[in-house]
Amino acid sequence: MSEREGHLLHRPPRCGVSPHGWRTPVDGERSLPAPVERPGPERHEHDVDAGGTGVWLIGARGSVATTTMVGSLALSAGLVDPTGCVTALPCFHRSALPGYDQLVFGGHDPAQTTVLKRAEHLVAAGVLPGHVVEALEDELVRLDASIAVVPTRRTQGETAEAIAADLAAFRDRHGLSRVVVVHLAPTEGPLEPHPAHADPASLHAALSTGETVLPSSSLYAFAAFTAGCPFVDFTPCTGARLPALEALAARADVPHAGSDGKTGETLVKSVLAPMFAQRHLRVHSWSGLNVLGGGDGANLADGAANGTKAASKRQVLAGALGYQPEGPLCIEYVPDIGDFKTAWDLISFTGFLGTRMRMEFTWHGCDSALAAPLVLDLVRLTAAAHAAGRSGPLRELAFFFKDPVGSDRHGLAEQWRDLLDFASALPTGGTR
Repeated sequence: MSEREGHLLHRPPRCGVSPHGWRTPVDGERSLPAPVERPGPERHEHDVDAGGTGVWLIGARGSVATTTMVGSLALSAGLVDPTGCVTALPCFHRSALPGYDQLVFGGHDPAQTTVLKRAEHLVAAGVLPGHVVEALEDELVRLDASIAVVPTRRTQGETAEAIAADLAAFRDRHGLSRVVVVHLAPTEGPLEPHPAHADPASLHAALSTGETVLPSSSLYAFAAFTAGCPFVDFTPCTGARLPALEALAARADVPHAGSDGKTGETLVKSVLAPMFAQRHLRVHSWSGLNVLGGGDGANLADGAANGTKAASKRQVLAGALGYQPEGPLCIEYVPDIGDFKTAWDLISFTGFLGTRMRMEFTWHGCDSALAAPLVLDLVRLTAAAHAAGRSGPLRELAFFFKDPVGSDRHGLAEQWRDLLDFASALPTGGTR
């Protein structure tokens, strides 16, 4: 790539506009419109995995997973524009990313609700547009065949083998080039330390006993690496963040990314906190109240899960400011809010000559609609990294996370620069 090309790739104006040429149906349309021609730079003849990219969702019948699948199908059919999808920006067009129409979905979930029923619930809640779900009804019904109940066996080792077998069968059945496993299951409580977490040999031995050695998220990471699959943890759970699992990922030559998708209040913090630091303004307190409903809110009503989530959300302030200001961070469940969430933040700071000032902001958003496009971005980027031969933690994907694995960067601007460098280093064609 020439110096001029590199300069153009990093120009903020080019990366701050949406592609043109997309068509969004008006309310009331019921039939599937003809696909809309994509903008020229969006796809390249060499950037397609010949067999497609599998996306195995843990928690596949939940709101975020359902919104992700509906969104991918809608983008493939030309029903919606890619608003919210970072990798749809022009600065990613040169990178060899799988197209939305190359993503094949499957997953695990203990729930029996069909994907279509969940999607209809999200329509009623104001999350998904009804005409899109109606147009995709047949495709959503077919998705259920690829979503299985979570396997359970006598030991965690045998359970991991069953999960890995499901991943391999899914890959073989659809002739996929690779499968990216994405953890979207409910937040877990704090990790219980175990000596077997230190190295792969000890972990393999411990998993063959009847003992509970790994939390569910980490067991899925273990199974993914065993099956040769990249792993993305969109939750604040432990996931792959154990020495034994890091070693297994390196041994399997697969990348992984996490943790805890940055979709709302923390996204704003990652912009504001560096601003205070760069203006040399001292933040004395930063208090936040988060209220949310839906399944995520119900899960976070549990004290242990709430603590895990709060700890993840606190990372950005200490990382961006260089110190931890005082102030509570509260997360409360309000069922009436449904699939939406609201955050109120109060910031107290000191300026020149010791003048005390404050700032307040309110964030009101739909968690599933904010999270789903980022899941698609992470799948596309992680698949491309795997195709390019990357392994271990993908620290350059810190832009998407509250508590990024392998990175100590928490300011959004510096994370954005890292992401652009990562994308520019990816091949422009070819598959692994």
